[in-house]
Formats: sequence, structure tokens, C-alpha cells
Amino acid sequence: MEKLLAYFKLKEHGTDTRTEVIAGITTFLSMAYILAVNPTMLAASGMDRGAVFTATAVSAAIATLIMGFFANYPVALASGMGLNAYFAFTVCPMVAGMGVTDPWKVALTAILVEGVIFIILSIFKFREALVNAVPANLKYGISAGIGLFISIVGLKGAGIVSADPSTLVTMGNLGSPQVVLAFVGLILIGIMWHFKVKGAILWGILATWVLGILAQLSGWYVVNVEAEVYSLIPNFSSGILPPSLAPTFFQFDFSFIGAHFINFAAIVFAFLFVDLFDTVGTLIGVADQGNLLNEKGELPNAGPALMSDAIGTVVGSVLGTSTVTSYVESTAGVAEGGRTGLTAVSSAVMFVLALFLSPIFLAIPSFATTPALLFVGLLMMKSVLKMKFDGDIADVLGGFLALVMMPFTYSIANGIMFGILAWVILKVCTGKVKEIHPVMWVAFGLFALRIITLVIPV
Repeated sequence: MEKLLAYFKLKEHGTDTRTEVIAGITTFLSMAYILAVNPTMLAASGMDRGAVFTATAVSAAIATLIMGFFANYPVALASGMGLNAYFAFTVCPMVAGMGVTDPWKVALTAILVEGVIFIILSIFKFREALVNAVPANLKYGISAGIGLFISIVGLKGAGIVSADPSTLVTMGNLGSPQVVLAFVGLILIGIMWHFKVKGAILWGILATWVLGILAQLSGWYVVNVEAEVYSLIPNFSSGILPPSLAPTFFQFDFSFIGAHFINFAAIVFAFLFVDLFDTVGTLIGVADQGNLLNEKGELPNAGPALMSDAIGTVVGSVLGTSTVTSYVESTAGVAEGGRTGLTAVSSAVMFVLALFLSPIFLAIPSFATTPALLFVGLLMMKSVLKMKFDGDIADVLGGFLALVMMPFTYSIANGIMFGILAWVILKVCTGKVKEIHPVMWVAFGLFALRIITLVIPV
């Protein structure tokens, strides 16, 4: 025990083992919804739902352990929200449109490449420089845009909104159990959030699911496999062992790179770009809440923390899940007193234990995860409050396009692309070329090539 205290420097951080363990469990409860959401999302791209569940839990456990032992930060990691939506609803449909049978394999390949690039950038400390080069308004617009994008994915998943040939989208069937229960779940999360209930988002998912089971038993919710309306009752007939990783393990498609290099590069860059700000912003936010920043407002020991995130991304791609990133829900554990890597280690242990509850997580339907998606979208929308809508027109219009193009084109990549293109062009046209950082020129060039491939397919 003394060695444990010495390794994590508990006394120096003014904490103890009990506080750290409780904080770790709190963090897990706050982010465990990903074990229900991620398999549902990635299954939409053709991946095996059970394998994705196992990959999500195992990659989260490994990455969080590395963060705890290597960086000694109270930060947990898992497949990132927003990034998984981009994986399933942007990358895979685009790649499928090019005639690829298993587009998710291409997406996993892009994540592998992204992770390797992250490792290299972390070694040479380029990630911090890249983040600092992008205007604040663009960062905030991207974050808020992802919040809107996640929200529309959730609304669609529960049938709250549906397609319409005249208005593009319209109201769904308000009398369906999926729609009614999704709204009930959202209200429940709001109530629990108000009363500061630990793990409010997770409890909201579980409560919605339980109400769905009651609706199924009463005959209101009718199972119809052909219509993709599945039973909500867990099936333990195969035991409690976690589903096999075989369907998704090391399933890469490197042949796509040679045939569609520009498209692949754009995919990798979008993953890279979004994850950059998500990770660094989360680390700084968690460190600030835990008073872990130094007197200059900098993040001490940032290198190992960013490296942990990069390694987690590579591990996740090999196992078969979308980009693994640091979770802002780690602030829940910090609020409980977590200050060291022991908090992260405790969260990792909980992810391992969750592996043996796979029948429960896999029985949770998309309408039960809709409240979580909407509430996470709400939390991410807070970034719009930091945006400036006057001043430099490049910052204003660039941030605005990043915000609106994501939900309205159903693509995170498009939001980033139009935001950066507009920002660079306006800087040039307003005589402020010197304010354009080299990395922004690289981004501009890559996205300009992407526009060309959309107009003239290669």
C-alpha cells in the first residue's frame, strides 16, 4: 500500500486511496453509457455489435490504465462520442458509395493511421502546436457543431424525426413507444442532473430501457425483427462471457489507400483534427477543475497524457472500435476528489468488470440511448457561448460554418472543411495573410483537394 501511495503521489495531491477509488467509480458511471451507445452506432456501419461492445470495453480499460500509470492523471478514456458518429454515418456511407463491401474496415484503417500519427506528433510535441494554431472561434464552432450532429443522430435513432421529401425532415410518430420513452428518458436525465445524481446519463439510459421492457411485456412495444424492432429483454442463454473480438480484430483494408489516397487522407485528417481538440480541451478542463494546472495555466506532464491517448487510439483500431479519446466526464470523478492516476485505474477496473454484463448492454435499444445523445449534445453546445459573433469576419464566418454545416449536411468532416476553407479565404481577402499559420495552409490545401474530388470524383 505504501508503494501504491508513493507511486501515485497521493499525499502530495492531498488525497487517499478510498477517495481515488470512489472517484474512479463515479467517472465510470458517468461515461458507461458509451458501452450501450457505441455498439449501436457502429453496428449501423455493418460491424458486429457484440464484438464492438467487447472492443469498446477492452480498449477503454487499456487506454485508461496507461493514462493512470504512465501520466498519473485522473482521466478515463473510451471511444469518443462524435467521432463514432463520424465513423458510422459519414465515413462508412461515403466509402460504401465507392463500391467497398466492408466500409468499416477502411474507417478502422484510418483510425490506425491517425493513432500512429498521434504517437509521432506526441513524441515531437507537435500536437500542442497544432492546436494553438487554430482560431478559438473555429474550435468552439466545431465543438458546438458536433453537439448538434450528435443530437440529430439521437433524434433519428428514436424516430423523433424522420425523412420528408418536401421539408427534408419532419416530426416522427409521437405515439410510438420509442418516441415517448426517449422523451421520458431525457426528462429523467434532466431531473437527475439538477439534483446532481452521479451517473445521471447512464441512469437515464437504464431507466428508459427498463420502461421499454415494461412496454414490451404489456404489448405496447411490439417486437418485429424484420422492421429492426428487437426484443429489449437480455438473453443470457450464451452465458456471461463477453462476445468474441474475432469479427473486428485487426480488420483493416489497406488496399483502399492506394486506390483513393486523397479521400483517405481527408478521412484521416478529419479524425485527427476533431480528436486533437477533444483531447487537449478535455485534459485542460479536467486539470483545471482538479487544480492540476501550473501557475502559467499550462498542463504539467502533458506529453505522457497525450501519448496515452494516442496509444489508446491505436489499440482501439486493432480491437475494432472508433477513436479512443479522453472523456470530459472525468470531471465527475475529479469533483468527487480524484486527483491522481489511481482514479483512472479504478475506472479501468470497472470497464473490465462490465465485460461480463454484455447481454445487458447489448439489449439496450437505440431509443434508450437517444436521451444520452441529446444530453451530451446539450453539454457540447455550451461551446457556442464562448464564440464571438463580431470582430474579425474570418473568425465569425469560419466558426459559424463549422457549427451549422455539421448537422445540416449530416457530416462532421464537412463542418470542419467549410469552416477552415472560409477562414483561410477571408484572411487572404482581408489582407491578413500573415496571420495564417502554416498548419492552416496544410489543412486548407487538403480540404481544397477534397472539394475537387467531390466535384470531379477520382
